[in-house]
Amino acid sequence: MNQSIKIDSEVFNIRLQQIATAIDETAENCQGDAITLLALLRKLENLHREICDNAFQSSLPNNRQALYTFLKNIETEGGWPYIERMNVQKLLSNLVIMEKDSDNA
Repeated sequence: MNQSIKIDSEVFNIRLQQIATAIDETAENCQGDAITLLALLRKLENLHREICDNAFQSSLPNNRQALYTFLKNIETEGGWPYIERMNVQKLLSNLVIMEKDSDNA
């Protein structure tokens, strides 16, 4: 694990919260605009992939003590991050629901 760079956890948490707030506000402002929200989700997925492929993998533990600490954090803080993709079946089921609702109107 790369120990050469230490980030102040309080500063990190503040910055992370600012980023999350900006994303939440952006999503809220795009409510009802599926294309724009899809673009936002694509960007978040790309960022997730870039962080995993570039910074994260090179920062993984390289000794047993660091691995233990890392795994303990995963266990206590909520597991492995994952960005789920909506599959076509879910999208189509949403269309069926919308079609039924319009038929009942």
